[in-house]
Amino acid sequence: MRAWVVKELGDPGEVLHLEELPKPQPGSGEVLIKVEAVALNFFDILLCQGKYQEKPSLPFTPGAEISGTITSVGEGVSLKVGQRVLATPRLPSGGLAEWVSVPEDYVYPIPDSLSWNEAASMFITYQTAYYALHRCARIQPGEVLLVHAGSGGVGSAAIQLGCAAGARVIATAGGAEKVQICKDLGAEVAIDYLAEDFADIVKKVTKGRGANVIFDPVGGDTFDRSRKCIAFEGRLLVIGFAGGRIANAPTNHALVKNYSVVGVHWGLFRRLMPERVVEAHNHLMTLYEQGAIRPLLYREFPFEELPKALNLLANRKTWGKLIVKP
Repeated sequence: MRAWVVKELGDPGEVLHLEELPKPQPGSGEVLIKVEAVALNFFDILLCQGKYQEKPSLPFTPGAEISGTITSVGEGVSLKVGQRVLATPRLPSGGLAEWVSVPEDYVYPIPDSLSWNEAASMFITYQTAYYALHRCARIQPGEVLLVHAGSGGVGSAAIQLGCAAGARVIATAGGAEKVQICKDLGAEVAIDYLAEDFADIVKKVTKGRGANVIFDPVGGDTFDRSRKCIAFEGRLLVIGFAGGRIANAPTNHALVKNYSVVGVHWGLFRRLMPERVVEAHNHLMTLYEQGAIRPLLYREFPFEELPKALNLLANRKTWGKLIVKP
């Protein structure tokens, strides 16, 4: 089978190699999946560079989110051959391959109505946003939710899930095209942060009260400005640091304005409470079938164009999720 392999660390375009490898066989507790689609994530780039917190042994195949069909199963598995699933393969045997063996605990059935591309794009971003909004922030109908980087994978999921929860959603994005995407996803107000001060606009839209929940995957200056427009007893969700700089959170400011800074580490939550992740997955599948959520897809790439796709993702010229098809 064909698979992308990293044998030394560096920029993806230099260290990713498409090779022929033996087709894997499922071990005890594993299923073998014929991969139909792979969703890319920014951390795929960091993995190739050796800059991600998880550092798999060399050589490894990246690819954290896939969809496909179970073609065989190992001992002790309850899933069946022929089932359509999404899965999160474990490194060093990631999903950028034509077949991959995955532990059953990392495999989730999907309905026939969910396309392969959407299924591959469904898991990490929607699970992260769902965990952040519902468990960490306890978002309530009628509250104001500010979503940063709203046209990105996790931001677009947060907009849709916020709307589904009955929140008033304000989103930020860079440029007119991405602002319109946020509006199309359901944001009541969308702000071009390249041209406008989002903190001033949020305070104006909320008549000075500010946002009850702020979903921040950017950090840095965005986090700093977010503190200026958070409401009394608001929850500022720390999702990630796409902006590069890790911001400080002055405790005196949190005390004076009575708000909480809440860390969102969905991966740890998944390890500690896997049964809750299954519950969230089932709820997300219901929301999808109800038409309340739908993954935002940027473009589909042939398997051979993985380095090109990662380069586009690295340059932040895209929106939503990028898909590679084996």
